[in-house]
Amino acid sequence: MTVFHIFTIFPESFKSYFNASILKRVQKKRIIKIKIYNIRDFAKDKHKTVDDRPYGGGAGMLMKPLPIIKAVDKIVSKINRKKMKIIVFSAKGRQFNQKMAFDWSKKYKDIIMICGRYEGIDERVKNVLKAQEISIGPYVLTDGEIPAMILVSGLSRLLPGAIRWDSLQEESFSGKNIKNGKKGLLEYPQYTRPDFFKYPSVGGKKYAVPKVLLGGDHKKISEWRKKHGKMT
Repeated sequence: MTVFHIFTIFPESFKSYFNASILKRVQKKRIIKIKIYNIRDFAKDKHKTVDDRPYGGGAGMLMKPLPIIKAVDKIVSKINRKKMKIIVFSAKGRQFNQKMAFDWSKKYKDIIMICGRYEGIDERVKNVLKAQEISIGPYVLTDGEIPAMILVSGLSRLLPGAIRWDSLQEESFSGKNIKNGKKGLLEYPQYTRPDFFKYPSVGGKKYAVPKVLLGGDHKKISEWRKKHGKMT
């Protein structure tokens, strides 16, 4: 079982997402376990302060190091460090991709994620905890909770028993190609019934499924998907 440890100051933000669909099912099947910790519980002062002004000036507030370090250290002391990964979400971190998801799903049993807020997290948190900075894209978000959800989703679906094996095998990026360092097909256009329709609000224009997908020639379908799909 893979355990996701999420450190946040807004634990309530995860409830609806983690209790629906596939993620709800894989938790019931004990394929994954999600543990959420409130960083404020590790702040010493009566106001449970977790932020302060950054040295050198600048806009906004920065998350203080000690509450985060204390919170994570308490958990780390109870798990196998050899199969553990600690992540700090940051716009300046390495961008998360499918190869990383595949590798981590095989290598780690405990994945610790620290969700930032405000203007980010004191740099010493990364240094003390030997955490890796991860970004989910070339843009800035208001929080680290959404990136944590993305990582849980991306890794969970790759674990044995999470989704149908034949569905996973169709995604060439998730198996041998990634393992061997080759490019794979990430996604391609898909269609379902009906194979043809008109829609009045767009001038009665005809919308049809590409003929190659209706013919049953699997070689031609494969070629079409490679031509129109996105590669890793």
